[in-house]
Amino acid sequence: MMKRLVSALAVAVTAALALTACGGGSDPLSSTSASAAPGETTASKVVVGSFNFPESVLLASIYAQALQAKGVTVEEKPNIGSREIVYGQIKSGGLTVLPEYIGSLLAFVDKTTTAKTKDEILAGLKTALPADLEVLEPAAAEDNNSLTVTKETAAKHNLTTIEDLVKVSKDFVVGGPPEFKERQEKNFKDVYGLEFKEWKPTGETTADAIKSGTVQVGNVFTTDPKILLNDLVSLQDNKNAFGADNIAPLVYKAGVNDTVTSTLDAVSAKLDTATLVSLMKRVSVDKDDPPVVAKDWLSQNGLV
Repeated sequence: MMKRLVSALAVAVTAALALTACGGGSDPLSSTSASAAPGETTASKVVVGSFNFPESVLLASIYAQALQAKGVTVEEKPNIGSREIVYGQIKSGGLTVLPEYIGSLLAFVDKTTTAKTKDEILAGLKTALPADLEVLEPAAAEDNNSLTVTKETAAKHNLTTIEDLVKVSKDFVVGGPPEFKERQEKNFKDVYGLEFKEWKPTGETTADAIKSGTVQVGNVFTTDPKILLNDLVSLQDNKNAFGADNIAPLVYKAGVNDTVTSTLDAVSAKLDTATLVSLMKRVSVDKDDPPVVAKDWLSQNGLV
């Protein structure tokens, strides 16, 4: 969830630019999307948006192309901005479909939530989201925090879950972003009883630090292609210390029909974390265009 946060200053600047570009208070997407009348359900044109990072752009392209294959007229709006900006667009009907992360979304709309499991988070979203919005069936895929080790470390110490680290954590150096210790030290101790030998700030080099042995375990996002490249293993968060963050389409209900929802659900049913890691390797490492990667995956799974 941390990588999807932006500073308040960046949000304010982006919002100011958006207002300037649209001449004050008009919706910057209003010229490309039509809002349905109250109670009307239409899919004459579905506008699929994304946040401003590559994984979101890829997911939006997957959704968009799957819908187009079913005869739905689709307009794509990639790289719009942060959640603070994009959420307002789908809430107003300027967007119809948005790839979301359920835990991050709930934390955004309900700052007091303590929900951790997928079911708890989905229940919270039903209450916290406005009536015009709905989260469809989540995919198994998650882009979440993890504690990750090398395959050799996992085999040597018989590690499959974070809970398994209890027997070795006092001998392990753990790496992550500079704020990782402050955010997670008490959480890990309360949930799992973990106490590490040392906390080392490794930032974006965490996966490489694990591979080199600089740290024995580290905080790597579960769809980071370096998990594949460095032959790493993300340990299962069997007690939900981080909380579920499954990917799911957030939809503006008045703009979708059964064809749209069933198509999006079919995509989610086939998308898991391992698949997303391999797709993101093509985007981030091999530098393939997201629409090409999306089309290949959809074709392989009979969705186009």
